[in-house]
Amino acid sequence: MFENLNVSTDTVNQLSLLGAALIVLITVFVVGKLVRQMKTDTSSGELADDNWDGIGEYKNPLPLGWAVSFFGTMVWAVWYWFAGYPLNAFSQIGQYNEEVSTYNSTFESKWANPDQETLMGMGEGVYLVQCAPCHGIAGDGIDGKAAGFDTWGTAAGVLDVINNGSKGLGYPMGEMPAGMASGEDAKVIAEYVANGMQGEQPASFAACASCHGADGKGLGGQSPDLTTYGKTAFVTEVLNRGKDGMIGVMPKFNDGRLTDIQKEAVGHYILSLREK
Repeated sequence: MFENLNVSTDTVNQLSLLGAALIVLITVFVVGKLVRQMKTDTSSGELADDNWDGIGEYKNPLPLGWAVSFFGTMVWAVWYWFAGYPLNAFSQIGQYNEEVSTYNSTFESKWANPDQETLMGMGEGVYLVQCAPCHGIAGDGIDGKAAGFDTWGTAAGVLDVINNGSKGLGYPMGEMPAGMASGEDAKVIAEYVANGMQGEQPASFAACASCHGADGKGLGGQSPDLTTYGKTAFVTEVLNRGKDGMIGVMPKFNDGRLTDIQKEAVGHYILSLREK
Protein backbone atom coordinates (compact mmCIF):
# COMPACT_ATOMS: atom_id res chain seq x y z
CA MET A 1 0.00 0.00 0.00
CA PHE A 2 3.10 2.25 0.30
CA GLU A 3 4.57 1.47 -3.12
CA ASN A 4 3.89 4.99 -4.43
CA LEU A 5 5.23 6.81 -1.36
CA ASN A 6 8.37 8.78 -2.21
CA VAL A 7 9.73 10.67 0.78
CA SER A 8 12.30 12.51 -1.32
CA THR A 9 9.61 14.27 -3.38
CA ASP A 10 6.93 14.72 -0.73
CA THR A 11 7.36 18.20 0.76
CA VAL A 12 5.18 17.54 3.78
CA ASN A 13 7.05 14.37 4.70
CA GLN A 14 10.39 16.07 4.22
CA LEU A 15 9.38 18.90 6.53
CA SER A 16 8.02 16.44 9.09
CA LEU A 17 11.31 14.52 9.17
CA LEU A 18 13.34 17.72 9.32
CA GLY A 19 11.16 19.05 12.12
CA ALA A 20 11.51 15.80 14.09
CA ALA A 21 15.30 15.87 13.73
CA LEU A 22 15.45 19.52 14.83
CA ILE A 23 13.26 18.82 17.84
CA VAL A 24 15.56 16.00 18.94
CA LEU A 25 18.69 18.13 18.50
CA ILE A 26 17.21 21.17 20.26
CA THR A 27 15.92 19.01 23.09
CA VAL A 28 19.32 17.42 23.65
CA PHE A 29 21.02 20.83 23.58
CA VAL A 30 18.54 22.54 25.92
CA VAL A 31 18.42 19.65 28.40
CA GLY A 32 22.21 19.48 28.49
CA LYS A 33 22.49 23.23 29.02
CA LEU A 34 19.91 23.26 31.82
CA VAL A 35 21.50 20.29 33.58
CA ARG A 36 24.87 22.10 33.57
CA GLN A 37 23.22 25.26 34.88
CA MET A 38 21.54 23.33 37.70
CA LYS A 39 24.97 22.24 38.91
CA THR A 40 26.52 25.71 38.95
CA ASP A 41 23.90 28.48 38.94
CA THR A 42 22.39 30.01 42.05
CA SER A 43 19.14 31.95 42.29
CA SER A 44 19.39 35.71 42.21
CA GLY A 45 17.29 38.73 41.47
CA GLU A 46 14.40 40.63 43.02
CA LEU A 47 11.64 38.60 44.64
CA ALA A 48 7.99 39.36 43.96
CA ASP A 49 5.91 40.61 46.87
CA ASP A 50 3.63 37.55 46.87
CA ASN A 51 4.68 34.13 48.04
CA TRP A 52 2.99 30.77 48.54
CA ASP A 53 3.78 28.80 51.68
CA GLY A 54 7.07 30.65 51.95
CA ILE A 55 8.00 30.02 48.31
CA GLY A 56 8.66 33.22 46.44
CA GLU A 57 8.98 34.06 42.75
CA TYR A 58 11.78 36.07 41.19
CA LYS A 59 10.98 38.98 38.89
CA ASN A 60 13.11 37.56 36.10
CA PRO A 61 12.51 38.58 32.49
CA LEU A 62 10.88 36.18 30.05
CA PRO A 63 13.50 33.70 28.79
CA LEU A 64 14.59 34.68 25.29
CA GLY A 65 14.61 31.09 24.08
CA TRP A 66 11.02 30.55 25.22
CA ALA A 67 9.83 33.75 23.55
CA VAL A 68 11.58 32.90 20.28
CA SER A 69 10.19 29.34 20.33
CA PHE A 70 6.66 30.57 21.01
CA PHE A 71 6.78 33.16 18.22
CA GLY A 72 8.37 30.64 15.85
CA THR A 73 5.61 28.12 16.58
CA MET A 74 2.95 30.71 15.67
CA VAL A 75 4.72 31.57 12.41
CA TRP A 76 5.12 27.88 11.55
CA ALA A 77 1.43 27.20 12.24
CA VAL A 78 0.32 29.99 9.88
CA TRP A 79 2.72 28.80 7.20
CA TYR A 80 1.62 25.17 7.60
CA TRP A 81 -2.09 25.88 7.24
CA PHE A 82 -1.86 28.30 4.33
CA ALA A 83 1.27 27.22 2.43
CA GLY A 84 2.82 23.96 3.62
CA TYR A 85 -0.42 21.98 3.66
CA PRO A 86 -3.30 24.28 2.69
CA LEU A 87 -6.83 23.66 3.89
CA ASN A 88 -7.97 22.98 0.33
CA ALA A 89 -5.29 20.35 -0.29
CA PHE A 90 -5.99 16.66 -0.72
CA SER A 91 -7.16 14.74 2.34
CA GLN A 92 -8.31 11.17 2.85
CA ILE A 93 -11.37 12.41 4.72
CA GLY A 94 -12.35 14.62 1.80
CA GLN A 95 -11.77 11.77 -0.64
CA TYR A 96 -13.91 9.45 1.50
CA ASN A 97 -16.74 11.99 1.67
CA GLU A 98 -16.64 12.43 -2.10
CA GLU A 99 -16.73 8.67 -2.65
CA VAL A 100 -19.67 8.28 -0.25
CA SER A 101 -21.54 11.11 -1.97
CA THR A 102 -20.94 9.55 -5.39
CA TYR A 103 -22.03 6.12 -4.18
CA ASN A 104 -25.18 7.52 -2.55
CA SER A 105 -26.11 9.37 -5.75
CA THR A 106 -25.69 6.19 -7.76
CA PHE A 107 -27.64 4.20 -5.17
CA GLU A 108 -30.52 6.69 -5.15
CA SER A 109 -30.64 6.68 -8.93
CA LYS A 110 -30.64 2.87 -9.13
CA TRP A 111 -33.41 2.47 -6.57
CA ALA A 112 -35.43 5.56 -7.43
CA ASN A 113 -38.65 3.58 -7.91
CA PRO A 114 -38.40 0.37 -5.86
CA ASP A 115 -41.33 -2.00 -5.54
CA GLN A 116 -42.73 -3.08 -2.18
CA GLU A 117 -40.67 -6.27 -2.07
CA THR A 118 -37.46 -4.33 -2.65
CA LEU A 119 -38.35 -1.78 0.01
CA MET A 120 -39.05 -4.50 2.54
CA GLY A 121 -35.79 -6.30 1.82
CA MET A 122 -33.78 -3.10 1.95
CA GLY A 123 -35.55 -1.94 5.09
CA GLU A 124 -35.02 -5.24 6.87
CA GLY A 125 -31.31 -5.20 6.07
CA VAL A 126 -30.84 -1.66 7.41
CA TYR A 127 -33.04 -2.34 10.44
CA LEU A 128 -31.13 -5.44 11.51
CA VAL A 129 -27.82 -3.56 11.35
CA GLN A 130 -28.76 -0.10 12.62
CA CYS A 131 -31.91 -0.56 14.73
CA ALA A 132 -32.17 -4.11 16.06
CA PRO A 133 -29.33 -3.80 18.64
CA CYS A 134 -31.55 -1.43 20.66
CA HIS A 135 -35.09 -2.11 19.48
CA GLY A 136 -34.76 -5.88 19.20
CA ILE A 137 -34.85 -8.13 16.15
CA ALA A 138 -38.61 -8.45 16.48
CA GLY A 139 -39.01 -4.73 17.21
CA ASP A 140 -40.34 -5.34 20.73
CA GLY A 141 -38.05 -2.75 22.33
CA ILE A 142 -36.20 -5.35 24.41
CA ASP A 143 -38.57 -5.35 27.40
CA GLY A 144 -39.23 -1.63 27.30
CA LYS A 145 -35.59 -0.52 27.14
CA ALA A 146 -36.28 1.18 23.79
CA ALA A 147 -39.33 2.04 21.73
CA GLY A 148 -41.29 -1.02 20.67
CA PHE A 149 -42.77 -1.20 17.19
CA ASP A 150 -45.31 -3.92 17.83
CA THR A 151 -47.93 -1.27 18.72
CA TRP A 152 -46.33 1.77 17.12
CA GLY A 153 -48.68 3.51 14.69
CA THR A 154 -51.77 2.12 16.42
CA ALA A 155 -54.17 3.62 18.95
CA ALA A 156 -52.44 1.57 21.65
CA GLY A 157 -49.12 3.21 20.73
CA VAL A 158 -50.60 6.71 20.89
CA LEU A 159 -52.27 5.94 24.21
CA ASP A 160 -48.93 4.77 25.62
CA VAL A 161 -47.35 8.11 24.68
CA ILE A 162 -50.23 10.06 26.21
CA ASN A 163 -49.95 8.08 29.44
CA ASN A 164 -46.14 8.09 29.71
CA GLY A 165 -45.10 11.19 27.79
CA SER A 166 -42.40 11.49 25.14
CA LYS A 167 -38.91 12.91 25.28
CA GLY A 168 -35.59 13.00 23.50
CA LEU A 169 -36.58 14.19 20.02
CA GLY A 170 -35.29 17.72 20.58
CA TYR A 171 -38.24 19.72 19.29
CA PRO A 172 -38.31 23.45 20.16
CA MET A 173 -41.55 23.03 22.12
CA GLY A 174 -39.72 20.71 24.50
CA GLU A 175 -40.66 17.36 26.00
CA MET A 176 -44.21 16.05 26.16
CA PRO A 177 -45.20 15.37 29.78
CA ALA A 178 -47.22 12.35 30.81
CA GLY A 179 -50.93 12.61 31.48
CA MET A 180 -51.92 15.45 29.14
CA ALA A 181 -55.22 13.57 28.88
CA SER A 182 -56.67 10.63 30.74
CA GLY A 183 -59.49 8.13 30.76
CA GLU A 184 -61.94 8.19 27.89
CA ASP A 185 -60.53 11.47 26.56
CA ALA A 186 -57.12 9.86 26.09
CA LYS A 187 -58.62 6.88 24.28
CA VAL A 188 -60.60 9.13 21.93
CA ILE A 189 -57.48 11.15 21.08
CA ALA A 190 -55.48 7.97 20.50
CA GLU A 191 -58.06 6.62 18.07
CA TYR A 192 -58.28 9.94 16.25
CA VAL A 193 -54.49 10.27 15.77
CA ALA A 194 -54.02 6.60 14.85
CA ASN A 195 -56.70 6.93 12.15
CA GLY A 196 -54.76 9.72 10.45
CA MET A 197 -56.82 12.48 12.10
CA GLN A 198 -59.66 11.77 9.71
CA GLY A 199 -63.25 12.68 10.48
CA GLU A 200 -64.59 15.03 13.11
CA GLN A 201 -61.99 16.23 15.58
CA PRO A 202 -62.90 15.34 19.18
CA ALA A 203 -63.15 18.15 21.72
CA SER A 204 -60.53 16.42 23.86
CA PHE A 205 -57.92 17.04 21.14
CA ALA A 206 -57.65 20.56 22.60
CA ALA A 207 -55.14 19.04 25.04
CA CYS A 208 -52.81 18.44 22.08
CA ALA A 209 -53.53 21.57 20.02
CA SER A 210 -51.46 23.89 22.21
CA CYS A 211 -48.27 22.12 21.13
CA HIS A 212 -49.17 20.31 17.91
CA GLY A 213 -51.56 22.92 16.53
CA ALA A 214 -55.26 22.65 15.84
CA ASP A 215 -54.45 20.76 12.64
CA GLY A 216 -51.93 18.50 14.44
CA LYS A 217 -49.12 19.41 12.06
CA GLY A 218 -46.70 20.56 14.74
CA LEU A 219 -46.83 24.33 14.37
CA GLY A 220 -44.25 24.50 11.62
CA GLY A 221 -41.75 22.07 13.13
CA GLN A 222 -42.10 23.19 16.74
CA SER A 223 -43.34 19.71 17.70
CA PRO A 224 -44.05 16.38 15.92
CA ASP A 225 -46.47 16.35 13.01
CA LEU A 226 -49.22 14.01 14.19
CA THR A 227 -50.71 13.74 10.72
CA THR A 228 -47.71 11.61 9.72
CA TYR A 229 -47.87 9.32 12.75
CA GLY A 230 -47.88 5.67 11.75
CA LYS A 231 -46.44 6.50 8.33
CA THR A 232 -42.97 6.25 6.81
CA ALA A 233 -42.63 10.05 6.90
CA PHE A 234 -42.74 9.97 10.70
CA VAL A 235 -40.04 7.29 10.82
CA THR A 236 -37.86 9.36 8.51
CA GLU A 237 -38.31 12.41 10.73
CA VAL A 238 -37.20 10.46 13.82
CA LEU A 239 -34.22 9.03 11.94
CA ASN A 240 -33.16 12.53 10.93
CA ARG A 241 -33.60 13.99 14.41
CA GLY A 242 -32.18 11.18 16.54
CA LYS A 243 -33.47 10.53 20.05
CA ASP A 244 -32.29 10.37 23.66
CA GLY A 245 -33.49 7.05 25.03
CA MET A 246 -33.25 5.00 28.21
CA ILE A 247 -30.26 2.99 27.01
CA GLY A 248 -28.39 5.73 25.20
CA VAL A 249 -28.63 8.21 22.38
CA MET A 250 -30.00 7.20 19.01
CA PRO A 251 -27.80 9.00 16.45
CA LYS A 252 -29.09 11.33 13.79
CA PHE A 253 -29.13 9.56 10.44
CA ASN A 254 -29.04 12.80 8.46
CA ASP A 255 -25.27 12.62 8.08
CA GLY A 256 -25.22 10.59 4.88
CA ARG A 257 -24.97 7.12 6.41
CA LEU A 258 -28.49 6.38 5.10
CA THR A 259 -29.97 7.62 1.86
CA ASP A 260 -33.54 8.92 1.64
CA ILE A 261 -34.74 5.71 0.02
CA GLN A 262 -33.12 3.64 2.78
CA LYS A 263 -34.92 5.70 5.43
CA GLU A 264 -38.21 5.17 3.61
CA ALA A 265 -37.45 1.45 3.40
CA VAL A 266 -36.82 1.29 7.16
CA GLY A 267 -40.18 2.97 7.67
CA HIS A 268 -41.93 0.34 5.54
CA TYR A 269 -40.24 -2.46 7.45
CA ILE A 270 -41.10 -0.96 10.85
CA LEU A 271 -44.74 -0.64 9.79
CA SER A 272 -44.73 -4.34 8.95
CA LEU A 273 -43.59 -5.26 12.47
CA ARG A 274 -46.91 -4.23 14.01
CA GLU A 275 -48.75 -6.59 11.70
CA LYS A 276 -46.89 -9.71 12.81
